Amino acid sequence: MLTKTRVHKILAFQALGFSAIIALSWINESFDLPYVLGAEKYIPNWRESVLETIIVLLVAIPTMLITRALVSRLYYLEGFLRVCAWCKKPEHNGEWLPLEEFFAQKFETDTSHGMCPVCNAEMRAKINRHSVAA
Repeated sequence: MLTKTRVHKILAFQALGFSAIIALSWINESFDLPYVLGAEKYIPNWRESVLETIIVLLVAIPTMLITRALVSRLYYLEGFLRVCAWCKKPEHNGEWLPLEEFFAQKFETDTSHGMCPVCNAEMRAKINRHSVAA
């Protein structure tokens, strides 16, 4: 599904960002980045990097779960077909189209007309009432 692909892309970008933060923390401990950039010599503290990694993961996991739920819900809601409450025209790409044009543009499908059984029964009843009244 296209929606699942989009959700996975968003989550992949988030995971990449959180991974970059964790990698930067470990690179800092491994290569003493402040010293490389001109600060004083620093004694590596691996416990600090482990603690930073745990904190980033404690933030990343709920953030990614909430993002997944929100984005899935957003794509679900965007998937609804908007229909005018009065004239019943569907909206497609910001334009309100007659049903026949909507099917032609959205699904590349030709349409034909018919009458459902309920409408057929109602129409026959109206015809019968008019012919009896006349």
